[in-house]
This record gives sequence, structure tokens and C-alpha cells, in this order.
Amino acid sequence: MNQDSKQAEFISAQLAKLVRHLESLRIADYMELLQRPGRLIFVNFVAGLARGLGIAIGATLIFALVIEALRRLILLHIPGIGQFIAELVKIVEMRNGKF
Repeated sequence: MNQDSKQAEFISAQLAKLVRHLESLRIADYMELLQRPGRLIFVNFVAGLARGLGIAIGATLIFALVIEALRRLILLHIPGIGQFIAELVKIVEMRNGKF
């Protein structure tokens, strides 16, 4: 009988550990979200908008920094490179409607 109580105690401890682990994974919240497909679509839509906006803003900032670095490189009047970069900047500005 003593062994049965030790085994029951062990199983109880393992179950408690499993319950804590499942609660930390928030399985219940996920299952609730799956039960409401409209909410799931809305959450994924908003997440997609946020990702797209973040990518657009990030790419714009990086592109602006690269263009600014190229403009400063033109001011150094390095033979060969300066003319190439000037043409590149001119093309970009023409596409953006500055010329």
C-alpha cells in the first residue's frame, strides 16, 4: 500500500507539472481563438497590416539613409564613382518626381 501511495503522489506531481506547463503555453486562449474564426481572421489581418507598415517604414528609412550616403559620397568628388552615383541619384529623384 505504501508503494501505491508513492506512485499516486508521483503521478499527482507529474500532473501538476503538466498543468503548469500547459497554462504557461496558454493553450486555453489559443483554443478559444480557434473557436471564433471571425476573431482569428481579424487578429491575423491586423497583424499583417502592422507587419506591412513596419516593413514599408523600415525600407523607406534605410533607402533614405543610403541615398543620403550616396549624396555625401558625390561631394567627395571621387573620379569615376562620383559620376556613377550622380547618375544613380538623378534616376531615383526622377522616379520620385523631384525633377
